Amino acid sequence: MSKITAAITGISGYVPDYILTNKELETYVETNDEWIVSRTGIKERHILKGEGLGTSHIAVPAVKELLRKTNTKPEEVELLICATTTPDYVFPATANLITAEVGAVNAFGYDLQAACSGFLFALATGAKFIQSGQYKKVIVVGADKMSSIVDYTDRTTCIIFGDGGGAVMLEPNTEGYGVLDEVLKSDGSGAPYLHMKAGGSRRPASIESVENREHFAYQEGQTVFKFAVKGMADVSAEVMERNNLTGDDIAWLVPHQANKRIIEATANRMGVDSSKVMLNIQKYGNTTSGTIPLCLWDYESQLKKGDNLVLAAFGGGFTWGAIYLKWAYDPK
Repeated sequence: MSKITAAITGISGYVPDYILTNKELETYVETNDEWIVSRTGIKERHILKGEGLGTSHIAVPAVKELLRKTNTKPEEVELLICATTTPDYVFPATANLITAEVGAVNAFGYDLQAACSGFLFALATGAKFIQSGQYKKVIVVGADKMSSIVDYTDRTTCIIFGDGGGAVMLEPNTEGYGVLDEVLKSDGSGAPYLHMKAGGSRRPASIESVENREHFAYQEGQTVFKFAVKGMADVSAEVMERNNLTGDDIAWLVPHQANKRIIEATANRMGVDSSKVMLNIQKYGNTTSGTIPLCLWDYESQLKKGDNLVLAAFGGGFTWGAIYLKWAYDPK
């Protein structure tokens, strides 16, 4: 019997209509377009506006479009994993809200939280359900409404993040396409450098925590930058070495869109030419769990069956990882 791998058979994405430009941010905090672009590569980001709208309102349109593109009936979906740092509620899981909204009545679902590495961790997890032979159709979502936890008086973080996300369909493959290897890491000693101070069980919401603006993403930029460059580069190099790949063998590096300089440093370490690096940070910013599926969505028309892809990410807390996959279909 041929080995079963989990292949991506479809990709979709969604970003809200409202665009927050660097020019508009100049009216919020002391910054300017040149400063933001030179340090991050970001020119604009999309923001989900409207009362009572959460991450599920980003994920649902992406999943509905994925079902349409893959000609999949909602009731055929068996599992949906949602990678997110900004769930609609503490509970129920955002994945449960998504399955209800799209009509995936036979699927079970749950959320996975690994900050900016969430989509990679969820993709590796979903792939295992396919590889085991237990399921035939698994949807993996990566989506975040980062504007809900961004302090728009803090110029070090408000310039970075945007809202958006995407979804992929995983199905069995016996021809050697799909997820082939992964290196996933975490180190909780990195928590002080990138985290949200309040809102969890250790420090529940209180008048004091709200007044002290502790319900927003906090990071020590220089420390995170140093760890991110080393982390993403190390695991990407490791997964390539384990599979006897060189930079020439890689069709595309799909990096988490945190910072253009981090992306460039990772590509250099891997020996991957900049022309083979997916980049859309300039128009979306850092959408946390959403960056990698949004890259695949943007570049889908350029992907060819058999292309070697390395997906790499680094996230708060710290989490990081790389996945090697072989693309399973030609442009449609």
